Amino acid sequence: MQSQEIFTFIICLAALFAYINYRFIKWPSTIGIMALSLMCSVLLVIAGSLFPSEAAPLIKIITSIDFHSLLMKGMLGFLLFAGSIHIDAKNLRKVRLPVITLATVGILISTFLIGTFLYYIFYAFHIDMAYIYCLLFAALISPTDPIAVLAILKQSGLSKSLELKIAGESLFNDGVAVVIFLTIMEVAQAGIGNLSVRDISVLFIMQTGGGLLYGLLLGYLSFYALRAIDKYEVEVMVTIATVMGGYLLADYLHVSGPLAMVVAGIVIGNNSKKTIMSIITRDYIYKFWELIDEILNAVLFLLVGFEMLVIKVDKTIIIISLITIIIVLFARWVSVAVPVSLLRFKMKFEKHAIAILTWGGLRGGLSVALALSLPPEMHRDQFVCITYVVVVFSIIVQGLSIGKLYRRLNPTPDP
Repeated sequence: MQSQEIFTFIICLAALFAYINYRFIKWPSTIGIMALSLMCSVLLVIAGSLFPSEAAPLIKIITSIDFHSLLMKGMLGFLLFAGSIHIDAKNLRKVRLPVITLATVGILISTFLIGTFLYYIFYAFHIDMAYIYCLLFAALISPTDPIAVLAILKQSGLSKSLELKIAGESLFNDGVAVVIFLTIMEVAQAGIGNLSVRDISVLFIMQTGGGLLYGLLLGYLSFYALRAIDKYEVEVMVTIATVMGGYLLADYLHVSGPLAMVVAGIVIGNNSKKTIMSIITRDYIYKFWELIDEILNAVLFLLVGFEMLVIKVDKTIIIISLITIIIVLFARWVSVAVPVSLLRFKMKFEKHAIAILTWGGLRGGLSVALALSLPPEMHRDQFVCITYVVVVFSIIVQGLSIGKLYRRLNPTPDP
């Protein structure tokens, strides 16, 4: 089986899952496709263990895939742009303080807590794991991906303010977490003794600040290009070029491509509503990027299923993975409770906001992509397995119960 045949197989499976979900399961589309993809990946692992000779050609192809380039330089920009293009910037400004705080302070708290707890968990199981690698894993598992759960929350009568906090935090903490992840990876590769605190701080600031400024410039350049035309086929191609070309250039400029995609998506999405696009064009663009988001998430989870065929998993790592679910939830609660409690002195938060933000903080496609992009020497196999278990729990358990939790905490809809 060649790589192009695997890609065709994955796309066909994604279409099949969308059909099955729509006809029979009737879950929100994103969660349905993700859940079926996860189940398929589990079946792939079982089939590979039962029929190793038949799985050998597939394993050979999987080991030849450069996941770092495919995910970090290909799919990630599309995922972040697809999520950000739907965000309402006018309403986002009203909740900018909690969004920025949760996406920065919250993600740093979560990274430190998860990394520290995991280090001692590995130590308790007599596994030699450097603290820097535990922080690296913490950075990739900390960003939330609540886009999948927003459909459920909307059906539950969630207030627009809380919905924006969840969506806005998700997009920006995705970008910030990727910067933290890449910074820690660079420190790990260079060696802690070879980089000073000043070097690390400059690297982080350049990536973050440069990514935000570059994203604004890229977004407005695309906006002016789109304003000059009114033909949806061309405008869709312009947005694709913005993501692909813009992300590639960000890499050469040494600024954060993920943050740039978030900002560019918000700029293009909001300016298109005001002046430049007809209703038909806007509809085509939004639906196109919704489709891209669903397809890429399905592909990610099928890829991790393929990857699990070549990973040697032992019982100890499975036990650590289950413990990590509790650690991640605890870290999420602390990283939400601390900022929200402090911000309550300046602004009003919805009733039970901490509980909803904690349980609604799903882990999804971004965490999977970052885990798969790790080099083997950074304990990639172990971290992919742990990420897989955490994400399965997050999507299946949290994603399908958040609506019930919200209705139980809020018997009457928010105004």
